[in-house]
Amino acid sequence: MKIGVITRHAVPNYGSLLQSYATQITLEKMGYDVEIIDYIRNDERAENLSKTLVKGKKWDKNPITRIIYNAIQMPNYSRMYKKFELYRKDFLKVTNKSYGNIEELKQNPPDEDVFCSGSDQIWRRIGKDEYDEAYFLEFVKNKKCIAYSSSFGKTKLNENLDKNLNNLLKKYSKILVREKSAKQILEKHNIKNVEQVLDPTLLLSQNEWEELANKTDLKKKEKYIVIYQLHANKEFNNYAKRFAKSKNMKLLRLSPSFYHITRSGKLIYLPTQYELLWYFKNADYILTDSFHATVFSIIFNKKFIDVLPLNKTGTRIESILDLFEIKNRILKDYNDFNSIDENINYNIVNIKLENEKQKSLNLLKDAIEN
Repeated sequence: MKIGVITRHAVPNYGSLLQSYATQITLEKMGYDVEIIDYIRNDERAENLSKTLVKGKKWDKNPITRIIYNAIQMPNYSRMYKKFELYRKDFLKVTNKSYGNIEELKQNPPDEDVFCSGSDQIWRRIGKDEYDEAYFLEFVKNKKCIAYSSSFGKTKLNENLDKNLNNLLKKYSKILVREKSAKQILEKHNIKNVEQVLDPTLLLSQNEWEELANKTDLKKKEKYIVIYQLHANKEFNNYAKRFAKSKNMKLLRLSPSFYHITRSGKLIYLPTQYELLWYFKNADYILTDSFHATVFSIIFNKKFIDVLPLNKTGTRIESILDLFEIKNRILKDYNDFNSIDENINYNIVNIKLENEKQKSLNLLKDAIEN
């Protein structure tokens, strides 16, 4: 059976890349022929990325500030995009044809037996659009449609998505979502064929991720703290710097953006996916505001702290911490350097993870086969 997965595989973001890989490998291990549909929106391609990402920022207030923003960011985004293109090349199995918009998908859709809306925040505002119909499989006719670990990224939907949601999802035989909040949203819309599952990165074992982490020549020479920060937050920057000083350890900042060199810690710029995993695997502590950095902290059984994003999109982090009953990982006080050392009983967490993994795999198998 051939399965086509459409997800956010091509944005220059490690979480997107690793969840796409995990989805692919999980389905291949189940015995299916899998490919990631190479859907890369035109407004998210390298030449247009800075113009897309400036929307809604303070730089977007007039033409002059937009020109300045694009001039500054274009080289940064271009390098990120080219690097992630290389990372994807030997990591993902994608369709031969690349698509830039939904019309191209409708005119010449991939030949698949089952179509799957994949993981991550695919059902939310993307670029200038409140939602993208491609991620709701609007190009698919008369084929089985399912969703695995799909996410809205927040607890309240945009007006148009809220209005059109039932129609967008009526073709799906099974909808498996990542967050409890997503399940609640769908149930409020009287959509019944819904279950909550794990992010695909949690479907691969610690050993499988360690094998990838070991595909580097890196050697650990001293203790260090990893900071993986997606959102601008000066208090978080300052906290990380003071925390590293309190522990007398080096602070390493992993980031695909060169401009994070202005933030606290030594910048490890655009590490490969293997290097990124190595740094997580060997860290003594992890500080983050990222969902997938939280996931890998759990996978590698690390001491970690989560700083919830200021933009109120932390529901996915809260959801995963709640699932494993470790919500004490959320930092509540920027002067607190001790709670990170509170014991996490990873024996219990790992047992729960294994149980949830089997449940998610069974639900995925059932969605495909029945």
